[in-house]
Amino acid sequence: MTHTARPSTPASTRKSALGGPMQGRVSALAALATGLALFTFSLSAFAAWDLQQLMDSLAQNKSGRATFVETKHIAVLDRPVQSSGELVFVAPDRLEKRTLKPKPESMIVNGDALTLERGSQKRQMQLQAYPEVAAFIDSIRGTLAGDRKALERSYQLSLDGSADGWTLQLLPRDEKMKAVVQRIRIAGVRDQVKSIEITQADGDSSLMVVKESTTPP
Repeated sequence: MTHTARPSTPASTRKSALGGPMQGRVSALAALATGLALFTFSLSAFAAWDLQQLMDSLAQNKSGRATFVETKHIAVLDRPVQSSGELVFVAPDRLEKRTLKPKPESMIVNGDALTLERGSQKRQMQLQAYPEVAAFIDSIRGTLAGDRKALERSYQLSLDGSADGWTLQLLPRDEKMKAVVQRIRIAGVRDQVKSIEITQADGDSSLMVVKESTTPP
């Protein structure tokens, strides 16, 4: 019995056959698997971003200096009131707000001591005697320091967004504080605070936009 040898398939033909529909399906599956892996990674990264992670990130900043522009909306005034100046924070509990325009004035908090200056007038007080004022100041100081425990003593906290753009909402726990402040919203990017918005119980509000300064405190 005579066997007739089949002609061998050229290499170019075999390569072409491998590059047909089967290769297309393999490539599609590989692309799908890669996409799923990236999607899963993104979900994991998003899930990992939470309030504690934000606090830990903020706590890395031991000091900072920033300029601010604050706009206040007051019901009895026809136009918003705008002021500007600089903020200085030195961990764990020193906060300075120095207003330069429209008139120079300053508020310096160091521990429990609060000093207010306006022109030739200077007033000093202890925060423990003014719990509503202390809670308001600690909302800013506690956020800048990444002090979650201090914040949660006075506020219910909720966090929205991601590391690249987050908003921390603070709702007062104390009834006396609720009579003054309805809510505080602090927005930022990663470990930097970008704005502080305060809505008062009477409807008045203020928005402070913060810009980091390169000058050391």
